[in-house]
Amino acid sequence: MFFAILLPMIGGFALFLSGMRTMELALHRSVGRNLHRVMQRFTSTPLHGLLAGTAATAVLQSSTAVTVMSIGMVNAGLLTFPRTLGIVLGTNIGTCLTTELLGLNLGKYGLPLLGCSAALWLLTALFGEMELARGSRAGRRIGRLLAPLRTAAVVTGGFALLLVGIRMMQSIAPAVQSSAFFGAFLSRADASVIWGLAAGAVLTAVIHSGAAVIGIVMGLAESGAMPVEVGVAVVLGANVGTCVTAVIAAIGGTRSGQFVAWSHVLLNVGGAALFAPFTHELGMAAAWLAASPAAQVAHAQTLFNVLCSLLALPLCYHPRIRALKPG
Repeated sequence: MFFAILLPMIGGFALFLSGMRTMELALHRSVGRNLHRVMQRFTSTPLHGLLAGTAATAVLQSSTAVTVMSIGMVNAGLLTFPRTLGIVLGTNIGTCLTTELLGLNLGKYGLPLLGCSAALWLLTALFGEMELARGSRAGRRIGRLLAPLRTAAVVTGGFALLLVGIRMMQSIAPAVQSSAFFGAFLSRADASVIWGLAAGAVLTAVIHSGAAVIGIVMGLAESGAMPVEVGVAVVLGANVGTCVTAVIAAIGGTRSGQFVAWSHVLLNVGGAALFAPFTHELGMAAAWLAASPAAQVAHAQTLFNVLCSLLALPLCYHPRIRALKPG
């Protein structure tokens, strides 16, 4: 069991999180310093906030990072609580980009992509050092021009690590499928959607990465080890589990910052409760869009988050909510 399940699972999971973290840090270093100004400028209405939150999350590849950033800006008085409501809705949509990319089944390109990104980074680093060593103004200008290429190489390398990690975790599917524990879980999850919701919420709360949990589910679904409908239930639970980090970040902050965190909780928990009885319908809609089980799970995640955000958006325009000042 250790060599068949635990070792590939831990190794793949470590590579997956390393890739996610690498992408997030590289993108945040490149564009993160400007996100505060973007959030302040483009959140005048809930719709603008939704678009800004979607774009920021897609760029940073982390809904948690954008939510925590919004809480920090509210605590610092740079944003009011009503202006963050659209951002919260947008983060759930923006986070779907990662799972949609995973749904393309690009795992076989992981190692070649990693090699290409490493070669590109090495070339930019060497060329940049040679030009800077000359000390000329042109050399420094070339160094600045190479910086975006180097960032792109790091982001690509992070994505390649993510693909390699997913492929490694997918390799455990036959062993997992034959285990008694997994069989017992599937039988209970088939009988009640609560089991899938609970599994997704707990796993995501523990590892602080909904994308990692959904990636594992997509791998199991693609190999046939997990029915798509059960995978959809786990995805709904994973969205609930992502709220834990936001709540922790709001502890000790202002009342407005705590309201941002709890509005995130209300959106995800309310959305999961609303769509839990319709996991079969979500799965059927996703199956209509794609034939691959992994892509179906990714599409179900996208449909769920887009529908939840669009349903909640009109509420953000209510005059009492727009004028709300916690405390």
